[in-house]
Amino acid sequence: MLWSYAPNLAVGAAGPEAKKKAPPKKMAPAFTLKDSDGKTVNLSDYKGKVVLINFWATWCGPCKIEIPWFIDFETRYKSKGFAVLGIAMDDEGWEVVKPYLAKNKINYRILGGNEKLAESWGGVESLPTTFIVAKDGSIYKQHVGLVSKDDYEKDIRKLLDGAAGGIATAGANHP
Repeated sequence: MLWSYAPNLAVGAAGPEAKKKAPPKKMAPAFTLKDSDGKTVNLSDYKGKVVLINFWATWCGPCKIEIPWFIDFETRYKSKGFAVLGIAMDDEGWEVVKPYLAKNKINYRILGGNEKLAESWGGVESLPTTFIVAKDGSIYKQHVGLVSKDDYEKDIRKLLDGAAGGIATAGANHP
């Protein structure tokens, strides 16, 4: 499959009317994937944690911008019940992903993705696409394209502090 990246794609917006009536919670689709060490990982292993799930590829420019932020989040929030899971969507698979992980000293778990998985998450068509999953396993927010580090951090802090309400979908509002 050919992937594109979305540097500034607005998927939707949660305006004042969205705050009045929160949409029903959508649960994150279950998956079982192999990580870069060949270990089996189930999303259900992370129930009770806030999880940032990032669909990315080694060739994706905006993905390369986000990765240092995710390394930082993993370091700062891991002990507070937070985890980052990167879903590598490179067609060449581990052959290109493993050297990239070593070179960039990525400290969070990277899993090998595929089209079936992307479809189960609503048809991920652009990279990066990032989902923030609440402790109860519901999708709190989806970001398509590059958004600011502050936007991610606000979402993470809100969920870790237990102050999150409904589900929102957001696009890239920052170049």
